[in-house]
Amino acid sequence: MTSARELVVEADGGSRGNPGPAGYGAVVLDAATGETLAEAAEYIGVATNNVAEYKGLVAGLKVARELFPDATVHVRMDSKLVVEQMSGRWKIKHPDMKPLAAEAGRVFPAGRVRYEWIPRERNKHADRLANEAMDAGRLGRQWEPSGSTASLDASAARNAATPPPSGPPGDARAGAARARAALSTTAAGAGAGTGARTSTPAGTGTPAGTGTGAGAWPVTDDGLFAAEEATATSAATEETTATSSAPERVTETSATAEEATSTFPTAEEATSTSPTAEEATATSSTPVASGDFEAEAGALAPTGHVPATASPTPAQAQGASPQGWAAPDMGAPATFVLLRHGETALTPEKRFSGSGGTDPELSAAGLRQAEAVAAALAARGTIQEIVSSPLTRCRQTAAAVAARLGLGVRIEQGLRETDFGAWEGLTFGEVRERYPEDLDAWLASPKAAPTGGGESFATVARRVAAARDRLTAAHAGRTVLLVTHVTPIKTLVRLALGAPPESLFRMELSAASISAVAYYADGNASVRLLNDTSHLR
Repeated sequence: MTSARELVVEADGGSRGNPGPAGYGAVVLDAATGETLAEAAEYIGVATNNVAEYKGLVAGLKVARELFPDATVHVRMDSKLVVEQMSGRWKIKHPDMKPLAAEAGRVFPAGRVRYEWIPRERNKHADRLANEAMDAGRLGRQWEPSGSTASLDASAARNAATPPPSGPPGDARAGAARARAALSTTAAGAGAGTGARTSTPAGTGTPAGTGTGAGAWPVTDDGLFAAEEATATSAATEETTATSSAPERVTETSATAEEATSTFPTAEEATSTSPTAEEATATSSTPVASGDFEAEAGALAPTGHVPATASPTPAQAQGASPQGWAAPDMGAPATFVLLRHGETALTPEKRFSGSGGTDPELSAAGLRQAEAVAAALAARGTIQEIVSSPLTRCRQTAAAVAARLGLGVRIEQGLRETDFGAWEGLTFGEVRERYPEDLDAWLASPKAAPTGGGESFATVARRVAAARDRLTAAHAGRTVLLVTHVTPIKTLVRLALGAPPESLFRMELSAASISAVAYYADGNASVRLLNDTSHLR
């Protein structure tokens, strides 16, 4: 029996005024070849951005049904609001959008449609169609297919993108296979890998690359996200103000030259009983502006003092482990390779994203990062077990590594991110504006919790330390990959160094970065690596 035809629907809508003169565009593509099968666009009069986006979705789905009624459909849109609502993760509150969402849901059976958010730069075809429709409306006409250049414009944009397309739209397996092959087979020199899903727009900082020799870290880079609708909680915020021609907001993270040469030891290599002076001071001392805040885990913040003491390991608490070079060598340590998950849609926007929010999935950039780090860890060849936070973004990252290494993944609840309470989904600046007193208290004391019943850093430290103790006891002498988040990783590093809680605000920790700590049976710990992102360049 032949499988159903797979189609890709890309849709967009815009309003010049929000509300104002509005139009939508939609294109149906063959998932196997990337061929444009049909286009649709219409000027719809005065409407909001979101209404236009929903109308574009409905039109695209209906055209797809007319072409192949039994098809499965992969919808790609740059509207986070529409994607999350149609996926059932966000509620639909605005009365104008409820009937449109219901109409879209009736076109195909729910099991045959899946939704994916993509950045605006990868939705150029539908965006151009929507603008053509609005241009026609301004002249008192309706859009006509014969006058459209959207397909040509989209093709030119794809050809100019970096890196070039890894395969036809929707061909995730082929793209990922090419990325893995490029990242793992190069023994020396440099080459070009490809992303896992579709081409990446030029200038977004997401090229793939290769490693240079056995044990080296292959390279790619961080990605992008636009989050106009990420905090939609009412009719006012649901109807976003960005038009279809607004520029994409892009944030890049780059690593230092020192990070590019970092490695972590095997169990046999990690025989040092305490960190060197260089390792003990491997944190950033660069002042941080108030607008630059890695919100997921309190990575960076305006200068604020958080006085407290570090929690010791169990052996240290019992007074059993003398500090310094004279400490007894108790054999091979439990070496924890600490992997921060890949990017989600919230990461480049530096929004608080903990365990109390929407549990976002990896973005397209995050999926590429997961594949890159999987190839790097496979090349290194030292990971013996994998343990992951229960949150989706970590499980997806862990799954990519596990598939490459042929290992299983065990879930450890203690590795989940901080619950940021009412701050979930907000930027640091938005929290400062809405909850200034609570934020000041949080910056001043590790015992202060975020607004709305979130977790304090002290609470998280106790949880993470308990998980550390369980894992070190269970994995003595082994090298274990812990796939987790910013706060747990920084907490493990802080505790290993005996540093105070304010050190959490003095460490940089990028998406899909690797750190490592070795734990010895005598209670000593050695920080071996921090924030290595060389595999992402």
